[in-house]
Amino acid sequence: MPTDTGRPPDMSLAGAVTIDDVRAAAALIDGVAHRTPVMTSRHLDRLAGCEILLKCENFQRTGSFKFRGAYCAIHGIRARGKSRGALAYSSGNHAQGVALAASMLGVPAVILMPVNAPRLKLEAAKNYLSKAPEGSEVVTFDPQTQIREELARQMAEERKLELLPGYDNLDVIAGQGTVALELHEEAGPLDRLYVCCGGGGLISGCSIATRAVADACEVIGVEPELGNDAVMSYKTGRLHTVRNPATIADGARTPYLGRYTFPMVKAFVQSMMSVQDEELVEAMRLCMERMKIVVEPTGVLALAGLLKDARESPESVEGKRIGVTISGGNIDLAKIGDYFRG
Repeated sequence: MPTDTGRPPDMSLAGAVTIDDVRAAAALIDGVAHRTPVMTSRHLDRLAGCEILLKCENFQRTGSFKFRGAYCAIHGIRARGKSRGALAYSSGNHAQGVALAASMLGVPAVILMPVNAPRLKLEAAKNYLSKAPEGSEVVTFDPQTQIREELARQMAEERKLELLPGYDNLDVIAGQGTVALELHEEAGPLDRLYVCCGGGGLISGCSIATRAVADACEVIGVEPELGNDAVMSYKTGRLHTVRNPATIADGARTPYLGRYTFPMVKAFVQSMMSVQDEELVEAMRLCMERMKIVVEPTGVLALAGLLKDARESPESVEGKRIGVTISGGNIDLAKIGDYFRG
């Protein structure tokens, strides 16, 4: 159960990223990041009673949307030239994005990853980082006994590296907003946009872009029920925290919304909801069986949220055009049998 810190969001920071920043990020990653496909499924449309347009970031470089923000942030670190490189912490997808961006832009990077990170993500991050400048490495830690944020701050200070969180960074947020910018440009008018939520970088950027280019579109954030700190923070107006929640959505095990993302979510998002792990498995099954696309548990949070609304309040989605972010596809193939057994 998330813990209430009693801390309200600093709403003066809600405007720290603008649509101009998102558009600048789009120009920066043009030709570097993939412009991922918007996919449809008649079966999903019939099941939910609406027209669904899936923005498939599982086809992004490194297998998730995280590459967008990571590239923008690493580019900013290189441009400022005030540190020896970057220090990031991640369970996997941000790690891979930072590692690839660091190797492409020639910036040293140290990445903290939990010892229980998915093997696929850990090995991929190491492989990308092998092409980065000298001093780059992956450092593992035990999430049961160590707090990654504290460890990261200590290491960044000792090594004179710029701290690069996976979501609470202005360059990262602007980069993630390009997901929605592209979707709106390609899909046309949408009534709703469901967005996966962990620490809030993706939904902050997407909601900023949506408010600017499609103001009539509702933005709905979705996170795992076992780690619903963002839902509680949104509903109460006070920051809630959770430590290492036992959800299969490993990319959404973030402890809390950030200094920037909390006020942005509060200001620009219309609703927040949570889904059970069993609902994530069902959404994964539909993507794999019906659409033949590989997705990870965190990647289908938004789709699971839409399907939940279609079941529990069908009138809220019936006949509407709805965008959905599929945020990543880095699933550990060894675990697929465990997810779908029975």
